[in-house]
This record gives sequence, C-alpha cells and structure tokens, in this order.
Amino acid sequence: MAIKEDVESDLQEGITDPLMRVEKNLADGGSSRGGNQWMVYLSTFVAVCGSYEFGCCIGYSSPTQSAIREDLSLTLAEYSVFGSIVTFGAMIGAITIGPISDFLGRKGALRVSCAFCVAGWLAIYFSKGALSLDIGRLATGYGMGAFSYVVPVFIAEIAPKNLRGRLTAINQLMIISGVSISFIIGVLVSWRALALIGLVPCAVTIFGLFFIPESPRWLAKTGRQREFEMALQKLRGKDADISHEAAEIQDYILTLDRLPKAKLLDLFQRRYLRSVMIAVGLMVFQQLGGINGVCFYVSNIFEQAGFSSSVGTITYAILQVVVTAVAASVMDKAGRKPLILVSASGLVLGSLLTAISFFLKVHELALTATPILAVTGILIYIGSFSIGMGAVPWIVMSEIFPINIKGQAGSFATLVNWLGAWLCSYTFNFLMSWSSYGTFILYAAINALAILFVILMVPETKGKTLEQIQGDINK
Repeated sequence: MAIKEDVESDLQEGITDPLMRVEKNLADGGSSRGGNQWMVYLSTFVAVCGSYEFGCCIGYSSPTQSAIREDLSLTLAEYSVFGSIVTFGAMIGAITIGPISDFLGRKGALRVSCAFCVAGWLAIYFSKGALSLDIGRLATGYGMGAFSYVVPVFIAEIAPKNLRGRLTAINQLMIISGVSISFIIGVLVSWRALALIGLVPCAVTIFGLFFIPESPRWLAKTGRQREFEMALQKLRGKDADISHEAAEIQDYILTLDRLPKAKLLDLFQRRYLRSVMIAVGLMVFQQLGGINGVCFYVSNIFEQAGFSSSVGTITYAILQVVVTAVAASVMDKAGRKPLILVSASGLVLGSLLTAISFFLKVHELALTATPILAVTGILIYIGSFSIGMGAVPWIVMSEIFPINIKGQAGSFATLVNWLGAWLCSYTFNFLMSWSSYGTFILYAAINALAILFVILMVPETKGKTLEQIQGDINK
C-alpha cells in the first residue's frame, strides 16, 4: 500500500510539470496564434440554447397554472406535484449526465439532454390528465439537470482562457432569459402552445451540433488524436498555431492516464478533496442563501410587504437579466473571486434590508417605510445574486476538476446544487410562517459564511488554462 501511495504521489506531482510550461501567445490572450474565434462563438451559441431550454422548463409552470388546472380539472395538490416533480427529474439528470458525457462526449450528452426535453414537451402537449403531465414534467426536469452540468463544462473546454469566463457566464444569462420570456409568452398563448414553443431551443441545439466540433479535451482523453487536432484547429481558426496549446493538453492527458480511473468514492481522496470542497461549498451557499425561495415566491414577498406584486416582479425580472448580462461582459476582466465576494456582500445587505422591512411591519413601526425597504432589499438581493453568485459557481465548477474525474465530480456537484434548490424552495414557506424577518436574517448569515468560504477556499482562475488551474489546486 505504501508503494502504491508513493507512486500515485509521484504521478500527482508530475501532473503539474506540463502545466508550468506557459507559452507566450498573441492576440487571443494565450490560446493560439493568428486565429479567430467565430467557431468558439458558434459552438457557445449552440450549447447555450440548452441553457435557454433550461429556463423555459423552469418558467413554464408559473403562467400556465390556472389554464392547466381548468382544462384538465386538476386539484391544487395535483398541480403542485406537476410543478415540483421537475426538481426530482433534474436530480436524476445531474447524477447520470456526467458518466454519459464521459462515454458519449459533450455533444452526445447535449443530444441526450435535448431528447429528454423533446419527449417531455410532447408528453405535456398531448396530456389528457395528471399522469402524462407529470411524466412530461419529469422528463423535462431530467433535461434541465443534464443541461445544468454539460453546458458550462462544454463551453469551458472549448473556449480560450481569455474568453472562458464571459462565455461560460452566458449560460446563466440564457437561463434567466428563458425564464423571463416563457413567463411573458405564457400570458399570451395557451399552455399547449407554450409546450410546443419549448421545443424550439432543442431543435436549434440538435441542428447546430452537426456544425460544431466536439470538445478537444474529451477527444484527447479518449485517444482520438487526429480528431483532437482537427477540433482544436477548427475552434482556433485554420491559420492559428495550436502547437503550444495542443502540447499542453496532451501532456496533461498523458499524465492523467497514468492515474487510476476515478470512481465516485475516489472524489474524496486527498488529491481531489480541495476541488470537491470548493465546488460543493459554492453550490451549497448558492442555493441555501435563499435564491429559490425568493425567486419562486417573489410576488408573495412583495404582497406581504405591502408593495405592488406586478410592478415589483416586472422590475425584478428586468433587473435580473440586465445585471447578469453586465456580469458576463466583465467576468474575464474583474475575475471570478472579486465578483462573487461583491455578490455575497450584496446578498447580505439585501437580506438584512428585507428582514428590517418585515420586522417593522410585524411590530407596526414606520409602516410607510416598510414597502420601500422590502422592494429595495429584494432588488439589491437579486441584482447581487445575478452579478456573481448565480454564474460564478458554475464557471468555477467547470474549471477546477481534472478531466479524469470531471464527469463524476461534476455530476456530484450538480446533484448537491439541485438538492439545495429543493431544500430552499421546500422550506421557504415554513420559515416565513415561523418568522418573516427571521427567515431573511438566516439567509444573511448563510451569505456571510459564503464570504468567509470564498476568501479562504476559492482560488482566482481568471487568465489561466484549465490545466494550470487544476495543477495549482491539486498539487
């Protein structure tokens, strides 16, 4: 056993050697020479159509509730099952899509995700009762969970390091856009028509996958040398010099191949433990900081605080999209760590302002200030979440895991995220019944702990190749 541990330790130390050979490249910030990025942008667009589909799935149930209940004679309990079962589908998707993406490739995993969403939307469209409706919702949930993992991973693996942050952040922007647009369209069309509209992003993704390359890093990992070089050349431009980047990736993959094939329990070995702790910690703080409770029940929060729910919700939706777009544009300039620290600090402030609002209302103090404090707190909260905590955990998760454990580790982190999402949304109403201001004090405390966690544990990954990041963390 001691010999085996020494050998693996030597291999792990050796894994950092090729990572230190940082070559000086030209205009693209360190990925290639003389290339252009149009294929990277096209590939990103095709992938983030899956993120938009994710948003469509989330946003479907809110505007269709009354119409579906009336048309299919569903009780409130039956519709509640329909609305919530999507989370369980997402958990299954999160568990299984990592190994699928390792076996079929990132493009294959995107096709699987689309297939589940297409089947789910068709089941919903043709539904005559609760059972087929729930089956369809479960299938779209699976697609959601799968997309939530494979989209940021695919983008991170194809993007040059100077574009990786902002391109991966588009994932969160498209999710939010899908939610907002589904809500608006859902007011104008029937629930069956909205289900058909949900097929459109899947169609774009499936069609677009015929024109974009597979992840070069996955091809290198599976030993497809010629395809690896062709994919990397296609992504960097036909005139680009890919020799340095290709050599770095290949050296890294060759070193990883000498290590044992990772299983789920291997994630908790010492050499991977820091990466797992960072990813899981960020996912836990992202969800338990209260975002799903606020998102799902924002109208009710405004009503309880005495503010117009329609005005507040529309303002909330617009602010979320705008701030997320701004965050995506500055991700590679500001860096991951500063953005998430600013974000978590804003979440603490927003939670405390909302808590003060409810405290004043409960004790009938300064009642004229209560609605203003509530809307200010919620808008600060959602703006702060959108600028960092919404996107950065997914970006960091896609960057920090070595490729030999990325499937298992990514699935595990995504599962933790969905469990946290369910726990937050499930407990929110119970917490609000216990104490409205106490709920937001609790969220403020959790977000304060997130600040401490980020300072102590999370590295800055801006401007580094994936191989450099993983070598620094796991050495």
